[in-house]
Amino acid sequence: MRHFSMCDKLISRFDVILQWTHLVPAVTRPSPSDDVPETELNSDERRHAGRLMRVNHVGEICAQALYQSQVMTGRSSDLRKKLRKAAAEETAHLRWCQQRLQELDTHPSYLNPLWYIGAWSIGFIAGLFGDKISLGFLAATEHQVGEHLAKHLQSLPCNDKKSLAIVEQMRLEEIEHATTAEQSGAVPLALSIQWGMRGLAKLMATVAYRI
Repeated sequence: MRHFSMCDKLISRFDVILQWTHLVPAVTRPSPSDDVPETELNSDERRHAGRLMRVNHVGEICAQALYQSQVMTGRSSDLRKKLRKAAAEETAHLRWCQQRLQELDTHPSYLNPLWYIGAWSIGFIAGLFGDKISLGFLAATEHQVGEHLAKHLQSLPCNDKKSLAIVEQMRLEEIEHATTAEQSGAVPLALSIQWGMRGLAKLMATVAYRI
């Protein structure tokens, strides 16, 4: 059996960028919105909901990149197993968001390859500092995503029940991922790093809302 070097793994990873940023992932779990009836949205509500779900879709693209890079750098087989489990759940989130974008007749972010590469690079660097730092980065990221989704629950049109169902289920699972990371030995990140992460997340959300 061939053993792949880190360089081999890096090359193969960039080879799958297009798969995660342009192809629709296979359905892994039914969407929470499948049994929710579609409601009438006016043009402004539909546009706003579509843009918010585009931001959420970008977040799931970044989540895949983060988990995949951290699986590559993880020292512990137990950590890699947990990361793969979380990544599988995030794949479902990605599919749900993409499906909702299609229903709202809007497009994913045109910058998805850039978001993927940036998130993958950050996750890879975090992973190089060891499993506990990697878990700390993961926990901080998931907490911030949970807060971001909570804001979307307030901002989405109140009659867009399908989007609300998706975002709520995603929020609950992001909190679970953060808790798992903390229970697995995550080291809290310095406040300066957390502030930097918040700034980058806000920039990404602002740009993805429009492009």
